[in-house]
Amino acid sequence: MNLRRSIAATAVALVMAVPALAQDITVIGVSIPAATHGWTGGLNFHTEQTIARLEATYPELDFVLATASDPAKQVNDIEDMMATRHIDALVVLPFESEPLTAPVKRVKEAGVWVTVIDRGLSEAGIEDLYVAGDNPSFGRVSGEFFREMMPSGGKIVVLRGIPTTIDNERVEGFQAAIEGTGIDILGMEHGNWNRDDAFKVMQDFLSKYPQIDAVWASDDDMAVGVLAAIKESGRMDEMWVLGGAGMKEMIAKVRDGDAYVKADVTYPPSMAATAIELTALNFVSNAPVAGTFIIGSVLITKENAAKYYYPDSPF
Repeated sequence: MNLRRSIAATAVALVMAVPALAQDITVIGVSIPAATHGWTGGLNFHTEQTIARLEATYPELDFVLATASDPAKQVNDIEDMMATRHIDALVVLPFESEPLTAPVKRVKEAGVWVTVIDRGLSEAGIEDLYVAGDNPSFGRVSGEFFREMMPSGGKIVVLRGIPTTIDNERVEGFQAAIEGTGIDILGMEHGNWNRDDAFKVMQDFLSKYPQIDAVWASDDDMAVGVLAAIKESGRMDEMWVLGGAGMKEMIAKVRDGDAYVKADVTYPPSMAATAIELTALNFVSNAPVAGTFIIGSVLITKENAAKYYYPDSPF
């Protein structure tokens, strides 16, 4: 009788132990900027949706999400993930390239899989996977639109984003596209992909330059700030504005034939979903996912705007 009880007790213990043995949990840390503007708002939305779906699909995956409003907070978040959650992978969209490079490199040197989204690190080759929009193409497509709209040249101002590798790539692509066209860049300043900062930069441009024929805002949030500054100055009829990234309000303006917003350029915040899903696949399948995944940029005009307008999107 005692023997039977002993066997039964052993069997129960084994059954209870099986899930613990079979269920090896992989912890994936996700570190992204807080929703400081529309594009990052969309980024946060797609990140949260994707994590919820993947955790429901793969119980062996556990995600840790942290959002940061500055580089120092992001560095602290990542260090905390390493120290307290012992992450097996890190998916990171750097708030800025330079301050995040060394911390992310330390994560990689600890044997953790690293996926970088969008704003690349300032040192090449650290990450296992890089997912981004085609930033040189984003700049080139924008520049080609300026060439088309300004065949005889003209005077323009340019607003840059946050100092990052992708901002450099965009500007270099734009400058190469307008080279030799007679388009003169009067001024170029960082608006930090923020409508309030862009408003102030554009106010400064308007006070400095009596003639501005067009503005490359290079981002839809900055375009909102730029348009507000131009309207306040009473100079709306003097210039047009090109933003970028596909904000639904801007797409609607393009679709409706707005005189001041004639086009837009795609740069989807849903790339976060792509990066997180590919990282998950590295742990739940044998699919090769290391390398570079680039999402192309497309010019949005009145003719194709309806295809890119998503009324339920947060961005």
